[in-house]
Amino acid sequence: SLGYFINPIVTVMLGVIFLHERLRMAQWIAVGTSLLAVVVLAFNYGALPWISLVLAFSFGLYGLIKKRVGPAVDAVSGLTLETVWLTPVAIVQLAVVGTSAGLTFGTVSLAHTLLLVSAGVVTAVPLLLFAAAARRLPLVYLGLIQYLAPVLQFVLGAFVLGENMPPARWIGFALVWVALVILTVDVLISTRGARRALPAAQ
Repeated sequence: SLGYFINPIVTVMLGVIFLHERLRMAQWIAVGTSLLAVVVLAFNYGALPWISLVLAFSFGLYGLIKKRVGPAVDAVSGLTLETVWLTPVAIVQLAVVGTSAGLTFGTVSLAHTLLLVSAGVVTAVPLLLFAAAARRLPLVYLGLIQYLAPVLQFVLGAFVLGENMPPARWIGFALVWVALVILTVDVLISTRGARRALPAAQ
């Protein structure tokens, strides 16, 4: 879940760098706190958490591209084009796995096959919703919303699957959560202020 926790901060920074979105002081503090969390977690791992960083930056760039092309391409068309582009890669992957390890699709049980088929649905629906949101929301707000998934992943890993959580890792995640609280409070305050200003302007 670390990569998904870092991803919203990457999304916010990409919005600042490429879309010239402005950050308020609280948002800068949240970004700095998140960077400190990455340093703490990297020290705990003994190396930079490359997988988490690659995940965060790749999905952050995906959101940036969605934001740039959003007005020209709707969510369904965009996801369809992405699927078409990746189909040759998927076919090669299936061929390699089929000849080396073997495929389980259609060979284990009906329930197993239905689960594999449903994986496409539960993947496509969030991507469609993300693409639709990327066209309508600033990247700053989009980054904030993306904290929901890693929270659920963290809860599953730490409390359901019983994965190891040394003190340094708790500190790193706690710093990320502090950043999340700062961002949440800032967004709520700014949104409430904008709503109050709208009737006054009218």
